[in-house]
Amino acid sequence: MRAVAKAVALATLAMVVVAGCKKQDEKKAEQAAPSQAQGPAKKESIVVVPDSVKGKWKAVKIAVTDKTANKESVYTVGIGSELAIPNSDLSIKVETFLPQFTMDGTTLTSQSNEPKNPAAQIRIMEGGKEVFKGWLFSLYPTTHAFNHPKYGFTLVDFIPAS
Repeated sequence: MRAVAKAVALATLAMVVVAGCKKQDEKKAEQAAPSQAQGPAKKESIVVVPDSVKGKWKAVKIAVTDKTANKESVYTVGIGSELAIPNSDLSIKVETFLPQFTMDGTTLTSQSNEPKNPAAQIRIMEGGKEVFKGWLFSLYPTTHAFNHPKYGFTLVDFIPAS
């Protein structure tokens, strides 16, 4: 019975992620093609960190893969902190961590403090310019992944506050 419930939960989560991807693709298409009539403005997504999650996590571990050297290094980055990647002009800032990421319309939040769908909102800067602002998902590393010509980024772990 537990296996069936888990399968249903994962299937539901997959549908939410796919729906989110489709919405992102639609938004990109709308931005690329100027519209003839001005409709209502698209609402920006908002991130809500529930009280049950605030202050409960102190850092995440992000694997950075150098594709040309075929080498992976794992860095611990504090939530709200920025880390310069050694031997590169990249830096990563972890904006938010949601242990059970969920999306309801334009609201991104966590259903609980249990790490059932961990996600970190990050910013990647290259040469002082923001080149990516988005999410890394530990269960779905290729979902909305940042495609950099030399580096790959993956959320591999998360560290609770002590």
